Amino acid sequence: MQAPTHTRGMVQPAEGETRKSRKARTVPYQARYNGFLAKLITAREEAGFTQRDVAERLGMFHSWISKTESGDRRLDVMELILLADLYGKNPQYFLDTE
Repeated sequence: MQAPTHTRGMVQPAEGETRKSRKARTVPYQARYNGFLAKLITAREEAGFTQRDVAERLGMFHSWISKTESGDRRLDVMELILLADLYGKNPQYFLDTE
């Protein structure tokens, strides 16, 4: 009997799709998600914060914001609201990527 693994039955990525993270793993959404991430970084920089500043102000580890901005972890909607408030932006600002 084969031992169960967490990878059994996982769907393989489509041709040309990145496996960098769990973010929007389908090719049609990749560009839009990258735009969302770029807005997160730009908003932080415009607010004059480093990643460490953001982590300290929100009581998170530095790796949390680093992995969020790189796309290595997903951003919860409540976390988006916290970041938007900190950066002085409306949450909708980050969603309008076109």
